[in-house]
Parts: sequence; structure tokens; C-alpha cells
Amino acid sequence: MIKKQKHRNEFQIALEAFRRKRAAVICVIILAGLYGGAIFADFLSPYSFKDEDRNYSYCPPTPIKMAEEGKIVRPYVQGVTLTFDENYRRVYVTDAHTKYPLRFFVKGHAYRLLGFIPADRHLFGVEGQGRFYLLGADARGRDLFSRLLYGGRVSLSIGLIGVFISFSIGLMMGGIAGYYGGQVDNILMRVCEMFMMVPGFYLLLALRAAVPDDFSSVQVYFSIIFILSFIGWAGLARIIRGMCLSLRERDYVLAAKSLGLSDAQIIVRHILPHTVSYSIFAVMLSIPGYILGESALSLIGLGIQDPFASWGNMLSDAMSIIRIQFAPWILFPAFFIFLTVMCFNVIGNALRDCLDPMLKGER
Repeated sequence: MIKKQKHRNEFQIALEAFRRKRAAVICVIILAGLYGGAIFADFLSPYSFKDEDRNYSYCPPTPIKMAEEGKIVRPYVQGVTLTFDENYRRVYVTDAHTKYPLRFFVKGHAYRLLGFIPADRHLFGVEGQGRFYLLGADARGRDLFSRLLYGGRVSLSIGLIGVFISFSIGLMMGGIAGYYGGQVDNILMRVCEMFMMVPGFYLLLALRAAVPDDFSSVQVYFSIIFILSFIGWAGLARIIRGMCLSLRERDYVLAAKSLGLSDAQIIVRHILPHTVSYSIFAVMLSIPGYILGESALSLIGLGIQDPFASWGNMLSDAMSIIRIQFAPWILFPAFFIFLTVMCFNVIGNALRDCLDPMLKGER
């Protein structure tokens, strides 16, 4: 009881220290917004991820008009027409005679998300035949804002699920190696070194090449999760193994042995829980690697396939300098990847500073 109360007090102290780190708190809010946008993408996005109109290819962000002749009016957007200038470059000309009012809670494509959200409602949209591109359009005239929300479901969830699987494997392998030691430790650590000696990205490509080409997007999604988890557990296992080598000599482990607890119970209940402090911030620092891994695969055409959206395959439009020059808004997926990675790194570093006393106590 005294031991549990001590750990509870240490976590409370660490939590209070984390709250005082403003940058980390801001990053938590940003990540909450990103994950919330991905979860409620059906409701927040004005269009489906595959709703396209080739007449609006690389259409710039649509400005919202809220005033006319010095008077505030109902928000609306104007129609645009695609033309070409003397250099045969795309130019979208605003048609001042066409107006499409901006409405909230409009009907759209039918996707069921949660019971309290209507399946055919969107937060905002325009009336009539107008198109509203909050962040511009891609090469096929699809709304970039909508695809960013749907793409976040893939890119953000792969990081969480992949880390959960790889850390579960790493904790168990490291715990077993550290607890038993000897030949078991030697064999498991040599296996870890085999994974670690191969550059991660090349191993990623090799494993992805083994996946059949006729897989659906859902199958590719789970294949990427499996591949990223398969190559990400070795580093954690070695660190957990080093911690368990010292933890197995503690008095409470010897007491558990004397009480007749099995080895599995001792590892799961009395050794691995003392590595949680390290694992918390290690998870935060590892998630960006999984997001970048998925983005890299999708960028080169080996990940999630069009028309399904992920932040990685959305960047395939930005492979040309000319496209970036005339349609810079196609770099928004790169900005969201950068923002997400930076937030996780800031939170991970903050957790490391806050949990450092606990880590020293566990060592």
C-alpha cells in the first residue's frame, strides 16, 4: 500500500510539472484538435475524400465574402471560371455575378459516424452548383481540406496502433530477456541486433515489396501497421531488458518468487509496471517515426492508394517544383506532418524531464 501511494504521489508531481510546461500543453491541444478532426472528418469536411471536379483542378483557396458596399451581408463565395493566360498557365477568374451562400449543417454524402451526428450532414458547405475550397483543390479538383481530415485518420491512427503493437512486443521480449538472463537473454538480444543492424527504411521497403499488389486499401493499411510494428520493437526491447536486469534483483521480486508466483505473473505484474515511466515518453518519441514511415511509403506509391487519402499520398502532387510554384497549397499535408511530428517530440521531451526523477528511482 505504501509503495502504491508513493508511485501515485510521484505521478501527481510529474503531472503538475508537465502542466507548467506551456509548450507541451499547447502541443497536447493541437494534437487533440488533429485527432478530433480526423475522428469527425465526415461531419467537418464539406466534401467526400473522393468527390472530384476536374473543372477545378488546382483551384486556389476560395475567399469568403462577408461585405458588400461597406455593409455586412450573409457569407457567400463567388463562382470561378478556369481560363489560360498567354503562357498557357491556369488562371481562375472570379465571376462577380454568381454568388453561392455559405450554409452550416448542410446535407452531403451519407456516412455514418456516431449516433448523435446525422449521417448526411456537414458542418458547412455552399448552396447550388458552387464549389468551396477552404484550402484549395488538388490535381483532380478534390477539396484539400476534406482530404486532409480523412488523411489524418490513416496517418495518425497508424502511429498509435503501430506503436501499441511494437511496444507490446518490445516490453514482453525485453522483460523475458532481462528476467531470465543467460541463454534466453543471449538469443533474444541477437535477434534484436539482427533487426537493428539493417537500416530501417530499406527493411521497410523490403517487407513492403513482399505484400501482394492486389491488396485492397484496407489490407495495405493493416500491412503497413504490421511492417512498421515488426521493425520498431527491437530498440525498446534492449532498453527494457537492461532495466529488467536490475529490477529482477529487487526485494519485491524475490518476495513474489517465495510466494510461488509464476514467472509470467512476476514479469507482468511486478517488473514491467516499473518500466512504464520510461515507456510513456518513449512512446511519444516513437510515434513520429511511424507517421513518417507511412508517409514515405505512400509518397512513393507503396502505401495507401488513391482515391483513399493519407498525408503521404497527398504529397505526391508536390513532387514537381512547377506544381509547387503555381499551387503552393498542395504542401499543406507536409505542414500537418511537420506539425504532428514536432508536437509529439515536444511532448516526449517534456515527459522525459518530468518523469526523470521516477526513472532514476526505478534504476
